[in-house]
Amino acid sequence: MSGRKVINKKYDVVAVGGGMSGICAAIASARHGAKTALIQNRPVLGGNASSEIRMHICGADCHGTRPDARETGILEEILLENRMRNPNNSFSVFDTVLWEKTTFQDGLELYLNTHMTDVIAENNTIRKVIACQLTTEKTFSFEADIFIDTTGDGTLAALAGAEYMTGREGKDVFGEKYAPDKSDKYTMGNTLLFKAVDMGRPVPFEKPFWAKTYTEEDLIYRDHDEITSGYWWVELGGDELDVITDGEILRDELLKAVYGVWNHIKNSGNHNAENYCLDWVGFLPGKRESRRITGDYILKEQDLLAGTVFEDAVAYGGWPMDMHVVGGLKTRQKPTEYIHLEDCYSIPYRCLYSKNINNLFIGGRAISASHMAFGSTRVMGTCAVVGQAVGTAAAMAIEKGITPRRILDHIKELQQRLLKDDCYIPGVKNEDINDIARKATISCSSSIPGCECTNVTNGISRKVKDKSNCWISDVMGDNGEWIELDFNETVNVQEVHIKFDSNLSKELTPSISDKVLSQQHPGIPRELVKDYVIEFYNGSTLIKSKEITDNYLRFRIHRFDYISCSSIRIKVLSTNGDNNARIFEIRVY
Repeated sequence: MSGRKVINKKYDVVAVGGGMSGICAAIASARHGAKTALIQNRPVLGGNASSEIRMHICGADCHGTRPDARETGILEEILLENRMRNPNNSFSVFDTVLWEKTTFQDGLELYLNTHMTDVIAENNTIRKVIACQLTTEKTFSFEADIFIDTTGDGTLAALAGAEYMTGREGKDVFGEKYAPDKSDKYTMGNTLLFKAVDMGRPVPFEKPFWAKTYTEEDLIYRDHDEITSGYWWVELGGDELDVITDGEILRDELLKAVYGVWNHIKNSGNHNAENYCLDWVGFLPGKRESRRITGDYILKEQDLLAGTVFEDAVAYGGWPMDMHVVGGLKTRQKPTEYIHLEDCYSIPYRCLYSKNINNLFIGGRAISASHMAFGSTRVMGTCAVVGQAVGTAAAMAIEKGITPRRILDHIKELQQRLLKDDCYIPGVKNEDINDIARKATISCSSSIPGCECTNVTNGISRKVKDKSNCWISDVMGDNGEWIELDFNETVNVQEVHIKFDSNLSKELTPSISDKVLSQQHPGIPRELVKDYVIEFYNGSTLIKSKEITDNYLRFRIHRFDYISCSSIRIKVLSTNGDNNARIFEIRVY
């Protein structure tokens, strides 16, 4: 430390790694009462979704091809906030949305440009991490009771001595049908992306002397029809070059590849690229795979194919097992094999903490999974809901004074907290004994068949297969539509929670791909309720009302001083474009 003074910091929970999983973990931890720090070694948050890399956030909805599967919770909140604040789909503005969400979250302190350099652990317990903040030349010592590794590479876990897996397990290891015949040390590679713009006039391109040369035969199986951005298949590393230790070499080789591919597009064949020029080229490669930390359970291919619902499920996935070819762009093989899944699968809590480090949670792509299962769990939408589960569990561990493993004794409580916070867990529904809405008599102004008002207390807050689980009114009239909860007695109300319909079949992710964006509806989802009133009654007497205008969020919590009432009526006055009022869930506390 060269004599530099060390600044000591003490938190309940410290999360290292500020990608989408780390963001959701840190926010969830802080919202549940734990004093939390988020340490990020880059100047911006978001990881692969940041302006430094600009990858869209894929998830269980498979680019909108799996209906009603988009992730909710904190990720949904962030993406809807981004929709409202960022109509031009700017990744730099998205950086700001992520910064705001963390910087102004009560109970959370953010450390950007802060790189972890050492981990102090003893008796299989992490005591502190040492980190240097590059912009201020400060050195910090972060002490905490609970640590969360959301570094992506499992760096915190590895430095602490956690057991981990790398490479590809052969068929004999886990009995996986689609696994390689023999185990090896290969991983998926890294990628650099680019963005091009139409200048409205011919723009020549001269290939740099250091760029690669590619023919159409070299790029066989690699779609490059979309010339405005690309390409996930510009992938290198994971073979003789290690994605971590050879990261600088790989960055240089990927730059040569990007400019070589662009030269092919501009100067070879008919790609209709005469007017296009490069506007942005990434300099920080996006990583896919490195270490996977071993937990008490290792998620496997069979679990995904069967759509397994675990008793300790706390998150879910649904992206295909997306198995990239070893060698990436150096080969003329298909760049990936998609092994599609019939249904979503659940992710058990036992995959989200270290098997041998007592106070370490794992989020993001480094959770306990085989290489085959990892092919699906690695995408950012899945990583985000895993992060929220981990952050919620971390705060519970602090609250109860127990280790991550001991949370298994309280798994139903954790599941109920996650559902309350608008997470979805297959096979789990609201059973919160404190939710007095569950005992209310429900009535409404109107409903369409299969979308009755009683759905708002059935415990499931999204459409699942043929069950709408939603109240949908008839076409709204001039006076709007209403839904009422009659408690059949006088109750004291402090909070009303409402989960609206934000169309979970359509993507919300920012993207540099015009193709991906063309499949989305721009702006705020039209199904979302925009203006509404919450009314409190004693008998037929209105005692209090609150009007909400210009709503753009799916999940709203309204807090009040104690209100004694016998019924609550929610009047929907308008939506963001839909003709019907739509509410999935109402809770009252």
